Amino acid sequence: MKTFRLAVGAALVATSLTAWSQTGEPASAPGASAMTASGSAAPATGRKANRALRRQVYNAIVKHKEISAGNISVVAKDGAVTLNGTVTDASQVGTVAEIAKGVPGVTSVTNKLTVEKPFGGM
Repeated sequence: MKTFRLAVGAALVATSLTAWSQTGEPASAPGASAMTASGSAAPATGRKANRALRRQVYNAIVKHKEISAGNISVVAKDGAVTLNGTVTDASQVGTVAEIAKGVPGVTSVTNKLTVEKPFGGM
């Protein structure tokens, strides 16, 4: 009886290891894995380009000392830039948008900046 249990246990372990090691992807033609790998690399390149554009826009804003860029966030996606956060003066809302539009690679700017309320202000 012990031998039988040991044999069944070993068979179960062997079966579960085989099932666990499978990727779950259907078998495909040779070269299909290369296409899958290159297809998955494309979004990483897009994210990298978006991060680079975001940094370029933020750096352009920081160069203007009259603007407090610490309260501004920049989101970039495929050339479309969204500005969020606050500025200290109403005139800076448009200025920051113009700065962002002037960065190479920016195709559009969505400006969601607001004017920071002074302490105790309403």
